[in-house]
Amino acid sequence: MCGIVGYIGKRDTAPLLLEGLQRLEYRGYDSAGIAVQTGTAAKPGGLKTAKTKGRVRDLEERIPKRFSGTAGIAHTRWATHGVPNDVNAHPHLDPEEKVAVVHNGIIDNAAELRAKLTADGVTLVSDTDTEVLAHLISRAQADTLEGRVQDALRQIEGTYGIAVLHTDFPDRIVVARNGSPVVLGIGENEMFVASDVAALVSHTRQVVTLDDGEMATIKAGDYRTYTTEGSHTASSPETVEYAAESYDLGGHDTYMHKEISEQADAVDRVLAGRIDDRFATVHLGGLNLDPREARAVRRVKILGCGTSYHAGLIGAQMIEELARIPADAEPASEFRYRNAVVDPDTLYIAVSQSGETYDALAAVQELKRKGARVLGVINVVGSAIAREADGGVYVHAGPEVCVVSTKCFTNTVVAFALLALHLGRTRDLSVKDGKRIIDGLRRLPDQITEILKMEPEIEKLARSYADARSMLFIGRVRGYPVALEASLKLKEVSYIHAEAYPASELKHGPLALIEPAMPTVAIVPEDDLLEKNRAAMEEIKARSGRILAVAHQEQEKADHTIVVPKNEDELDPILMGIPLQLLAYHTALALGRDIDKPRNLAKSVTVE
Repeated sequence: MCGIVGYIGKRDTAPLLLEGLQRLEYRGYDSAGIAVQTGTAAKPGGLKTAKTKGRVRDLEERIPKRFSGTAGIAHTRWATHGVPNDVNAHPHLDPEEKVAVVHNGIIDNAAELRAKLTADGVTLVSDTDTEVLAHLISRAQADTLEGRVQDALRQIEGTYGIAVLHTDFPDRIVVARNGSPVVLGIGENEMFVASDVAALVSHTRQVVTLDDGEMATIKAGDYRTYTTEGSHTASSPETVEYAAESYDLGGHDTYMHKEISEQADAVDRVLAGRIDDRFATVHLGGLNLDPREARAVRRVKILGCGTSYHAGLIGAQMIEELARIPADAEPASEFRYRNAVVDPDTLYIAVSQSGETYDALAAVQELKRKGARVLGVINVVGSAIAREADGGVYVHAGPEVCVVSTKCFTNTVVAFALLALHLGRTRDLSVKDGKRIIDGLRRLPDQITEILKMEPEIEKLARSYADARSMLFIGRVRGYPVALEASLKLKEVSYIHAEAYPASELKHGPLALIEPAMPTVAIVPEDDLLEKNRAAMEEIKARSGRILAVAHQEQEKADHTIVVPKNEDELDPILMGIPLQLLAYHTALALGRDIDKPRNLAKSVTVE
């Protein structure tokens, strides 16, 4: 979950690395560090390093004026092993300060390796798992840096994306990947490396994404890729879809606000070119699932984590309603450990914004090992899950920089609506219902714009609820996943404790919590459960609870109502979540939270 940047070329290295770290700080921001190579092949030199607890801006203040070098690596950290402090910050060095390593991932056998190194007389100065890599590379006997890194990697178990400098080999940076992303950026007589293309796009849009078990050596003028066993691999450059401007704030104060405001355009993108009016269906060419295979599906299982799991819950309901295929969703992190029965007639779908979420990726790999058909619903083109899956749907939300997901959640749910419609029309969904859903999908962008115009009203509501120490979110059937996601958003960005429950479960325990100081947010769509939801609000009001309703009309029993436009019943969850994103945002703003970088979290979860 950490950010890695590396550069080798003729330009001043440190400013380039710091710029890259700023763009990657959403991947981790509790400490940061940089190492530059001062020597050349003709005139060997040494390593200069600077590290600090805190943000990249704190690191920038610590770098001396004379900090130039021919190559460098840098890192912004989300702590796993060892508390955030100067010593535990990356890069980590060997005792002779000839080797510098930055690492994203977790070394599972770090304790065993630390014990072995200590027994051999090595003094470990940090509490991290990464430091062992620097020592193992330093102690390796191979003649080349590539060979030394390979020797070290053979001794470790776990996940890694690494970049390595060595003073004896000043003309190169060696990188490797296993379960944590590494991307090469190809410039003119210069090369970059990063854990995310966001750090590269202001300099080059030509990239090479490493696969698991793959390494690369980058020099100023070229690169080569190979396996950890040394076999040559043929990796061709690809062009990045988005330019550097896509990663800028664009006049907004925060990325979260920018990304919420982009949702109408984002939904336009996920729909573009996919609707087939003639047959009242959609084209999803990347599924690699012909009609005969689609009709053979007897069950759908959706796997995701956090926000992606919540999108999967809505997706499962859509698939059941429109395609009449039994469908459910569960956390990928739980699925991969419970020895689930893998059914050949089940279609498995992995959901991930980054396409690199480790728990989801590991579940995909386990399913593939057992012969399952796996699709991906992914935002990042060419990501690990996208490459591992048999096919899938890209959600085209565009770059999402804020740790808290908003537009990608919305686009993912829309992508599930497309998939549900496709499966439904392959089976028994009528042309009339197909056209009804297509008309509803086309209305979404304008309705989202209409909701976003309510922001001043929602901001006032957020200020009035910001003093709550805890909030309850409720909904039934289609509304329950919306409540789950809204609860998560509030927790993530405002740090207010929040829980979500099915509205029907109130009387089975949660009513004990209801009091004036415990507000409830009720999701109340105008569907066949409207009166049931109103009955739940009656129960809350009878116990003096405050209620904020999100509904299609004013609710008499609610203290406040956010009225959203009505779409088709199946598509209403897409719209009902958007005002609650704004509620979470403005609550956090009122509380003075660091909205784009909430405490203890990072964007792309590439560790267990």
